[in-house]
Amino acid sequence: METGYVVRPVESSADLTRFIAFPYDLYKDAEHWVPPLRVDQAAILNPKKSAFLEHGRIQPFLATDAMGAVVGRIAGIVNGMHLKKYQDGTGFFGFFECIEEYEVAHALFETVSEWLRGEGLKAARGPANPSLNHVSGLLVDGFDRPPAILMPYNFPYYSGFLERFGFERIMTMWAYYIHFKYRKLERMRKGVELIKKRNPDLELRTIDMGRFDEEAQMILDIYNDAWSDNWGHVPMTQGEFAELVKEMKMIVDPRTIFVLEKAGVPVAFSIMLPDVNPWFREVRDGKLFPLGLLRILKHKMMTPITEGRVVMMGVLQEYQGRGFDAILNLASLEIPVPYGYNAAEMSWILDSNKPMMNAAEAIGGVRDKEYAMYELALDSLK
Repeated sequence: METGYVVRPVESSADLTRFIAFPYDLYKDAEHWVPPLRVDQAAILNPKKSAFLEHGRIQPFLATDAMGAVVGRIAGIVNGMHLKKYQDGTGFFGFFECIEEYEVAHALFETVSEWLRGEGLKAARGPANPSLNHVSGLLVDGFDRPPAILMPYNFPYYSGFLERFGFERIMTMWAYYIHFKYRKLERMRKGVELIKKRNPDLELRTIDMGRFDEEAQMILDIYNDAWSDNWGHVPMTQGEFAELVKEMKMIVDPRTIFVLEKAGVPVAFSIMLPDVNPWFREVRDGKLFPLGLLRILKHKMMTPITEGRVVMMGVLQEYQGRGFDAILNLASLEIPVPYGYNAAEMSWILDSNKPMMNAAEAIGGVRDKEYAMYELALDSLK
């Protein structure tokens, strides 16, 4: 497709600055978009700071118009850990943003597909920013309200652009919203009581912040075992998890991180983070200094956090199917209430995980947002 737009690789620090800056202009009037911090975006793309780049590659691209103004961006991604596990020749795309002009999207998709094919890959999957262990997926329904913490937000026309180019949806993911006023927990409570009677050596506790590093390592070990058979799962490296822990530690509420032990040995965990996105929505330019931090602190004093997001849960494979997840779910929906929480999002839940979807609905959860992952066979390109 011949267009008046030019797509070229990011090759200089000036290009990278424009790549990072573009979304802040694009979404400046989008009420529900939550700006990521620029410093975090820069770190993901910096080989000296990004743990992902220890095993993967990211090639950003910029699209500009005839006047040289940025009108879109995308990145081609080679995920070394994914290729090591699956050996399926799948590459990824991410960091996709563009104006509402299909010609721009077409040029970006064409460029990133050719780049991935040049890397010897057979498929392009995404969006992943840069992997499923980071903020990933495309929002396809639920644009009239802001995302929960560490969840994406994008314009409604993105899905149409992807499908028009030839991408097909390969997985749907759901965000369930549960207002604690409308919880339905009686059946779960009875079930949990029965599970505890069958397993008298079970003990639920919260995370010990005095042993934070040790606790974090335990969570990583359980996560990588528990999720190993799930769709798209790629093990987190120590470095990637350390980055996630560093980010979470700034906002974590230890009262809503639960560890389930059997005979004194951790076998499961769940993490509910305070949804601090209302604070960060105030930093529209993504810059902490000089004024961004002051805006966050001011909003923090004026607006208490009343909602959370169950961002991660895992049960060791040998203990799955015993209802241990119900103990963690019940704790996440009951224990935070005295601390001022009145609602939580459970996300994301894969559409293939019918038991978890049924469980979320049985306790009063409603499908609040729909996300998707897309894929394109690169040999389909002419």
